[in-house]
Amino acid sequence: METYRGVPYYGNQAMPTWYTSDPVFDALLAIALLFAAATVFTAPFMHAPYGRFASAKRSVNLDPRLGWFLMELPSTLAFWPVFVCGQNATQTVPLVLATIWGIHYLNRGFIFPALMRVPRGARTFGLLTVVTGMIVTSLHGYLNARFFSALSPHYGAEWLHDPRFGMGLTIYAVGLVVNIHADAIIRNLRTAEEIERGEKVYRIPRGGAFQWVTNGSYLGELMAWTGFALLTWSLPGLFILAISAANLVPRAIETHRWYQQRFPDYPKERRILIPYVF
Repeated sequence: METYRGVPYYGNQAMPTWYTSDPVFDALLAIALLFAAATVFTAPFMHAPYGRFASAKRSVNLDPRLGWFLMELPSTLAFWPVFVCGQNATQTVPLVLATIWGIHYLNRGFIFPALMRVPRGARTFGLLTVVTGMIVTSLHGYLNARFFSALSPHYGAEWLHDPRFGMGLTIYAVGLVVNIHADAIIRNLRTAEEIERGEKVYRIPRGGAFQWVTNGSYLGELMAWTGFALLTWSLPGLFILAISAANLVPRAIETHRWYQQRFPDYPKERRILIPYVF
């Protein structure tokens, strides 16, 4: 039996396996997947205290810009040092995947929080959410960096021509555009004057993905992570998709209900998260 980067290899296809040659990676991956599974069952009953659902009684709250930045920062800090130390970091496919990663977290970890339009004095990002998120993003960054640059059994140059990569990249790119556009729509719902006065004004978002769903940003994010899981064809990719869905689907349901209760004229044709379906 041949091996490729420490795992069983058969011809042009890697033998499907959950383990690698790195016991530390395997242990952290198992923890991450168990954490994602637990989140699937607990998230519907434990609403994350941020944004419109923040509660000063239940949590210490931060400025949303700071909270979001701190929550996403470990993904970048964990990813790049691990990636550059991998023996395959300079190969084509790992570099392509790292570029996709870098674009995503340049937007999500730095640009997005910097552009947030937060009412003066708002403290709506729970510290518990920050701490929990930092655990997830640390695992996410390390697992993908290690897998990309050292442990993957299928990231030879031919992977760029694999249908899974092409389809996944397309879904990812569309999801990223949907997410960024939806974020911009939400960001512009408040005027500069309202923000300066510290007013928490809520309006019905319109246009883009909001023509069909209440949660346009969540739709884009889940599309992006679905594409990411497909184009990487990896358990670390599946982990971030699973835990994102476990958190965002219950929140999407709650957000849809909130809009319906707050706005009597809320568009009845809008679905929660998936156009025409859910």
